[in-house]
Amino acid sequence: MQDTKRHTIRLEELDGGIVKLVFGNPPTNAMSIVLLEELAMTIEKLGEQEEVQIIILQSEGDRTFCSGADFTELMAIDDTMSGKIFFSGFAKVINSCRKSSKIIIGRVQGKAIGGGVGLAAATDYCFATKFATIKLSELSIGIIPAVIEPAVERKIGLSSFSILALKATDFFSADWAKEKGLYMEVFETATEMDEAVLGLARSLSKYNPEALKELKRILWKNTDHWDSLLLERAEISGKLVLSNFTKETLQAFKAKNG
Repeated sequence: MQDTKRHTIRLEELDGGIVKLVFGNPPTNAMSIVLLEELAMTIEKLGEQEEVQIIILQSEGDRTFCSGADFTELMAIDDTMSGKIFFSGFAKVINSCRKSSKIIIGRVQGKAIGGGVGLAAATDYCFATKFATIKLSELSIGIIPAVIEPAVERKIGLSSFSILALKATDFFSADWAKEKGLYMEVFETATEMDEAVLGLARSLSKYNPEALKELKRILWKNTDHWDSLLLERAEISGKLVLSNFTKETLQAFKAKNG
């Protein structure tokens, strides 16, 4: 797959070992295979640095946190192996968050769709604004949210995941996501959210790093099998994306949106 080179990943180092990890891919922060690979690698490298205490995961822009998989790249998938490789990118990001020894704080300023919901679910504590509605749209284009399901279900439970997955054309409010456990706190404005994000990050950065590391392990208990599980799920999605239904739906979307 060709990389459009539009994506960005930047790090902003704050005092106390706090690092902001900011990804972007305008206009909606869709996840390309290269962006997924680089994001996973960056999270992994930050986890290995002793001077880093807390990671804040956020995206560029105002109203969309992440729109999920890049549709252009989905349309370019023409065999099961390339499909598995693409969806494995989401698996790698989720697993890099899971295995990182650092506490990862999520900052969701706007809509989270598909894989974007998975990213939010992969953080350890997630803040959002009232604009951070969520949707799992995969079924509407002929695939399923297979790779992100373990991360999302871990936060909101199977019943709530079922609602999201089956009502694939509906957006659910940030308050709904908070009620179910995806978001821990929801704010009226991004400014208020950023104050809370930084406040928690600074508090956590003062704690015993070894204690935080052990707590992280407890928070992710019973997930050691995810390395293999998420790859198996990536293979499922990689096959489904080749279906005639999905190909025709993506073509129709492209025609409608230019």
